[in-house]
Amino acid sequence: MSNSRFTRRGLLKTSAAMGAGLAMPTIFTSAASAFTNDPTGSTVKIGFNVPQTGPYADEGLDELRAQELAVAHINGEGDGGMLNTFSSKALDGTGILGKKVEFVTGDTQTKSDAARASAKSMIEKDQVVMINGGSSSGVAIAVQGLCQEAGIIFMAGLTHSNDTTGKDRKANGFRHFFNAYMSGAALAPVLKNAYGSDRRAYHLTADYTWGWTQEESLVASTEGIGWETVNTVKTPVGAGDFSSYIAPVLSSGADVLVLNHYGGDMINSLTQAVQFGLRDKMVNGKQFEIVVPLYSELMAAGAGENIKGVYGSMNWNWQLTDEGTAAFVKSFGEKYGRPPSNSAHTCYVQTLLYADAVTRGGSFNPCSVGEALEDFEFDGLGNGPTLYRGADHQCFKDVLVMKGAENPTNQYDTLEVVEITPRAQVEYPSNHPMFGGDEASLGTCNPGA
Repeated sequence: MSNSRFTRRGLLKTSAAMGAGLAMPTIFTSAASAFTNDPTGSTVKIGFNVPQTGPYADEGLDELRAQELAVAHINGEGDGGMLNTFSSKALDGTGILGKKVEFVTGDTQTKSDAARASAKSMIEKDQVVMINGGSSSGVAIAVQGLCQEAGIIFMAGLTHSNDTTGKDRKANGFRHFFNAYMSGAALAPVLKNAYGSDRRAYHLTADYTWGWTQEESLVASTEGIGWETVNTVKTPVGAGDFSSYIAPVLSSGADVLVLNHYGGDMINSLTQAVQFGLRDKMVNGKQFEIVVPLYSELMAAGAGENIKGVYGSMNWNWQLTDEGTAAFVKSFGEKYGRPPSNSAHTCYVQTLLYADAVTRGGSFNPCSVGEALEDFEFDGLGNGPTLYRGADHQCFKDVLVMKGAENPTNQYDTLEVVEITPRAQVEYPSNHPMFGGDEASLGTCNPGA
């Protein structure tokens, strides 16, 4: 992004950018501020908006742990964690631009309306300069849109839908987490090796933006290796009982069940599928198999024995051996007595990346932050060399293929890394049809006031 582009984006605001859906407090329209919630005192406040209740609450709690740890490290407390391994050395443990970092929290409830209300309160009442978090793509897209309207940077947490940095991408929004397309690209070759190319798949899919794009991506990638898609069935988030959706699989002729579910829903649907005896059946002369495209350590622990041998993908895992991972696992483990989940990792990293971008750009102005993040290449944060692509604000890095461990030694190593898929294998053009094609656009950075 050129300096002239920053001037145009950073200092001008069209009335359209304000957004009709957001009631603007005085701070948003005050001529005294160059941008929304410009911090003028000795502190700066950021907002952590995570599911503290609802089906993804376990993920949200771990995100919050990591976010608090990131603030401590930025403020110079503790051992510094990944600040010691991060390739950028802009942060020095004195806060951000000499201001101590404070934070407020909100509960998204894994509901878009609740998440927007929580974020709106943080912006208007608490005057945060950035919002980080979420464990649902529906929530992420809703809050990202609100932050765009308000002139606030949104550092997405756990959001895996292609749409977050696809058709719903925003100039004020950034995603470190991988996406559904990447899961499909990483998983398909491993599934072909494990189960062959002559398979018939039945999909159960969470009925919202993440599930839709996960299903689309897995259908495309598995059909690309020769699999047939027998059926795709949408299921409500938080259904609890999935037995009525699993029963028809038995007579469908499918020999693979793909569970496009997450959090508590994935635990319930996988457990019920095993209880129905699916994994004990022979269909089409083959052992019936189950695939869980998006994994987390917390889900695996919740599913227990049912997870053994089941393939999936992850953004990161605490068992990696690089220096950044080791530093983060040590800090997190000493503070909380357990290894971090991959949702915790991405929220921790996003908080550091925001603080680093402000410092490198010398300003909290969201357009300066955006300029510092776009096409930023870095290393040392647990995923190897990583690019924050400017065209869509999506991070590109290696992706992990995981499998439920056959002989876990404790409650935290229930998953094992099968393959580290190189970044080049999961890359795609920013105008890929699954991401909105040529019609998708970031729009213009909105600094707010």
